[in-house]
Amino acid sequence: MNKSINNELILSAEYKKWSKNISKKIRIAHTRAAIKVNEEMLQLYWEIGTSILDVQKRLGWGSLVIDNLSKDIRTEFSDATGYSVRNLKYMRSFAQAYPDFPLVQVPVGKTKNEFVQVPLAQITWFHHINLISKVKSVKERAFYISETANNGWSTDIMLLQIKSNLYKRSGKAINNFSESLPDYQSDLAKSIFKDPYNFGFLNLSKKVTEFEIEQQLTEKIKEFLLELGKGFAFVGRQYNIEVDRTDYKIDLLFYHTVLHCYIVIELKAGEFKPEYISKLNFYISAIDDTLRCENDKPTIGLLLCASKSNIKVEYSMRGMKIPLGVAAYELKELIKSTLPSKKDLKKLMVQEMKAKYGTEG
Repeated sequence: MNKSINNELILSAEYKKWSKNISKKIRIAHTRAAIKVNEEMLQLYWEIGTSILDVQKRLGWGSLVIDNLSKDIRTEFSDATGYSVRNLKYMRSFAQAYPDFPLVQVPVGKTKNEFVQVPLAQITWFHHINLISKVKSVKERAFYISETANNGWSTDIMLLQIKSNLYKRSGKAINNFSESLPDYQSDLAKSIFKDPYNFGFLNLSKKVTEFEIEQQLTEKIKEFLLELGKGFAFVGRQYNIEVDRTDYKIDLLFYHTVLHCYIVIELKAGEFKPEYISKLNFYISAIDDTLRCENDKPTIGLLLCASKSNIKVEYSMRGMKIPLGVAAYELKELIKSTLPSKKDLKKLMVQEMKAKYGTEG
């Protein structure tokens, strides 16, 4: 094949499509292989852990059995890793935590007969050993397993989410989604919004302006998107919309790739006020009329306040048909300096001098 024909082939749309498809197949195969390896390893570790539990219970063997087993395995398989005493103890804990491997069953709903099954092989061994040591509730663990798998979190990110208490914050924003969205979208929207939002990654005290919070959130957009959760795509800050020849600025505008809708976020540095709902409602309506396309779902609003009264929020939202939620946010409490001021230092020195030499000069 001569060079010109080869160049035409490489540049052709059909070739690019074909080549991209091959790359996709390779990527999928690699992912499947990695998942399979992880499944096999977890299965082996669970069986070892189960066996340790069995002999310790049935034969009364103590903790020394783990020490001896670790030595024997490393003697038998000189190049084997992952069979230290510590890791064997993790295997025992893993087997004890999940007797129904490869699944963990979590009760849902109000009846005891309803369960959801969460596959354990969705996350790695390193995720599991950290999760078991940090989270005792099986239901809470199942939540973090699913969220880690869905969001592709590393172990460090998962631990960060555990530390921020995501489980208890997730889906807690006050909203009117049941009345304003179809059932299939309402439940998903509820699960996406949380309360409170953790803005501890911002180097700000509680006495800040909305502008300062907004500025730092966009400067630290990676951390902000992580806190918002999967699916949020940043559109703009102080996003300009024109209504009846008047310009308005939306604090933060996002598009959600799972909900398929725009999300308007308004920030307030103080306590919630009922009139904030009216302004947010105005912005949602404007985005629906000026930016929303035919395939987009109704725009959703999220009001973030430094603090709120749930009763005031519920009264303000009652009867509203436009989808919106209200949540609080938390800033990191900056540690005040414990060093004394110059004035205090001078006072202390005078006191020490008086105590040492007396008041008479």
